Amino acid sequence: MSATIHRMPGRAAPSLQPMMSLVAEDMNAVNAVILARMQSRIPLIPELAGHLIAGGGKRMRPMLTLACARLLDYAGTRHHKLSAAVEFIHTATLLHDDVVDGSGMRRGRRTANMIWGNNASVLVGDFLFSRSFELMVEDGSLKVLRILSNASAVIAEGEVNQLTAQRRIETDEDQYLDIIGAKTAALFAAACRISAVVAERPESEELALDAYGRNLGIAFQLVDDAIDYVSDGATMGKDTGDDFRDGKITLPVILAYARGSEADRKFWKDAMSGLLGETADLGHAQSLLAASGAIDDTLARARHYGQRAIDAIGMFGNGAAKSALVEAVEFAIARAY
Repeated sequence: MSATIHRMPGRAAPSLQPMMSLVAEDMNAVNAVILARMQSRIPLIPELAGHLIAGGGKRMRPMLTLACARLLDYAGTRHHKLSAAVEFIHTATLLHDDVVDGSGMRRGRRTANMIWGNNASVLVGDFLFSRSFELMVEDGSLKVLRILSNASAVIAEGEVNQLTAQRRIETDEDQYLDIIGAKTAALFAAACRISAVVAERPESEELALDAYGRNLGIAFQLVDDAIDYVSDGATMGKDTGDDFRDGKITLPVILAYARGSEADRKFWKDAMSGLLGETADLGHAQSLLAASGAIDDTLARARHYGQRAIDAIGMFGNGAAKSALVEAVEFAIARAY
């Protein structure tokens, strides 16, 4: 093992601060690109986009692009526009997701669709997708364009796959992992991989960074799906139990359903099909998840994928960039505790 996600007693809780400090200067350049490219002669576009972009997000995906470039000692600036493209792809998918899910809160604020309506949110999401492709084309690398455009298509496939699985309690773990590997992990992987392309590094390093990002993305989503049931709105920036009310079949539900009694399985069938959903039913779901060990096992899977992410960058030399990337994994896992 190149590192470990289990910290020694007494050490500070992991955070993104080492990564933020590492890429602070580059991130200023990326933010300038984001601000410039979200502008439009139509005032609603920057107003709505700015609501989400300036809404307290961690900017984790573009930071990963920048941190991976540091890991490779890349000294150019191509990754600034590409990091902005990554953030625009992510923001566009969030705008679209909130419409599909009917979400009312994100990052502790009202969602754009609740303020400006679904139509405006979808169209501004389309605008940001278009801006991201402009930035990719300006970079001039067909390989970068292929990696990011493929990730965009895979994300959309993952969202459609999730939609078809919604309220279907028979969804199994393989389909669930396929969904999160597409809708979340694909962009993490692409964000990391493009750094090796612009740094003109060998394919082995491209694939290592792809594996790091992909496994981190899976771990990140596993933790998100667990804390939807065990955290609170103030911590998550969204309402507790949103996945439960929406009938999203996530790993905690899959495990609890598989391990449940006949009565438990009937409850999950009714809940996921939309026959339930009141606060008392969420409370019962939480008790079943706790009793079955589903939350603990979901987090154990997250730690497993987190370790795979850390191992993937074992080939690179030690230093501030590698330490920051390792701690980013630790941070993703620690959000659940």
